[in-house]
Amino acid sequence: MSDWVPPLLVLVELQRRFERGPKREGAFAVWLVVRVALDVGRSGLPLDKHDRKRLALLSQRLAPLAVPRPLARGLTAALGHLDDLATNGARVALSQLVAPTRDALGAEAADAVAQAVALLPPRGISRAAG
Repeated sequence: MSDWVPPLLVLVELQRRFERGPKREGAFAVWLVVRVALDVGRSGLPLDKHDRKRLALLSQRLAPLAVPRPLARGLTAALGHLDDLATNGARVALSQLVAPTRDALGAEAADAVAQAVALLPPRGISRAAG
């Protein structure tokens, strides 16, 4: 489970500030994806049965949300990348989520996603390698 790192706190605060509607649901969706990406990416291990189940449940949870169209496409792409190798997949997923997040939710949300990328271990380095 993710620690309450600053990018997650920013996304939760944005959910509180946005009025009901696509922007609030978009902030919630981004928060969910960032949370899972941080967990998967920081473990540095290949996805196991539990991780794959969590990704499937995440996909199901995102499906009914009414988010702005560019963000919906970005979230779909991010989910696909999360299925790739753990750390690098999470890094790519979050990196490619920054632009649609900026378009749909603003610079503050996009900066939070970019900060989450920085929390992931550098490419090619994982706890499994040690």
